[in-house]
Amino acid sequence: MKNRKLALAGLLGAGLLVAACGTSGSNSTAAAPGGQGFTPPKLDALTQLGRPEGQVNVLAWPGYAENGSNDPAVDWVTPFEKETGCKVNVKAFGTSDEAVSLMKTGQYDVVSASGDASLRLIASGDVEPVNTSLVPNYADVFDFLKNRPWNSVNNVSYGVPHGWGANLLTWRTDKVTPPPTSWSVMFDANSPYKGKISAYDSPIYIADAALYLKTHKPELGIQNPYALDDKQFQAAVDLLKQQRPMVGEYWSDYLKESQALKSGDSVVGTAWQVTVNLTKSEGAPVDSVLPSEGATGWSDTWMVSAKSPHKTCSYKWLNHIVSPKANAQVAEYFGESPSNPKACAETKEKAHCDTFHAGDAAYAAKIAYWTTPIAQCLDGRTDVKCKDYGEWTRAWTEIKG
Repeated sequence: MKNRKLALAGLLGAGLLVAACGTSGSNSTAAAPGGQGFTPPKLDALTQLGRPEGQVNVLAWPGYAENGSNDPAVDWVTPFEKETGCKVNVKAFGTSDEAVSLMKTGQYDVVSASGDASLRLIASGDVEPVNTSLVPNYADVFDFLKNRPWNSVNNVSYGVPHGWGANLLTWRTDKVTPPPTSWSVMFDANSPYKGKISAYDSPIYIADAALYLKTHKPELGIQNPYALDDKQFQAAVDLLKQQRPMVGEYWSDYLKESQALKSGDSVVGTAWQVTVNLTKSEGAPVDSVLPSEGATGWSDTWMVSAKSPHKTCSYKWLNHIVSPKANAQVAEYFGESPSNPKACAETKEKAHCDTFHAGDAAYAAKIAYWTTPIAQCLDGRTDVKCKDYGEWTRAWTEIKG
């Protein structure tokens, strides 16, 4: 569990962006709109594999590229090196913003990008389209993870889906009755759990409020919680300001939230599945649900640097990391759903895929995956401008006070 805690710490930065593609004054997006609100630089995908170049420089969330140095029993890098002759040099990053900055140096061949980083990397030309025919294991990846707004633009794939998960509603079963099925227990001004609510500490949490309003205030016309015009954005900010005095704790460390649930300082909140599992395993009576309004979440993608001099080794890494055995090892170690259904037969914990809803397309469809908000509305509107991440960050500072 110690190693899992170290691995999951990397995920904490996934929503903590300090810059976004398309923010005010940014030149990271082209003028003509594409499928995601921008047209990426014209770059060509690799057409064929060559001789392995001998190494690949991997930029990854902690826990995504383990070579046995943290735990001898956790190693999917060494088998890859022996099979391909490509030495793996791993650099771990702590936030999506750090990953974007490091990729701009051109020193890394591949990166495991969350949805709030992937669009920036595509828009800036730091990653190139991926020829998925050169990644044999891509054929096995769940279809509902392919050609998504965070890993493709205009039906052009920019990476290989790796793992995913939802931000769930969790609660103490001995303190919260009846079992909640809606985020209203956290957002309703009359919630009986005032002062005992825990919420995610990040500007990206504004999307959670927007997702709630999409259902409860349909007159706002919210279609995408990451594409908010002035009126929609203000409504989400106002809701979070209303929620602010009801929040007992904002968390960015899932271990601290687990402790708050165990102590009873928090009785309801937003959480990851691994938080729920850990808290249960340590004796606290908690449960979780994906609420009726849906939930935000993450889906990570392995992408190839446009400047990579090790393209063949890069493609071999992409193929390896979504192979059944390696994908199972990563998903189980990190605590998420694998992208390859064949991985489910390879996990040590046979209930892993059931616990993390692997292959459940209906469940996955209820998740609004983290995406970088940009001025060009991601829901396709062209008659208004949407709030970019810079404005989300400023608003979050105001909300927190």
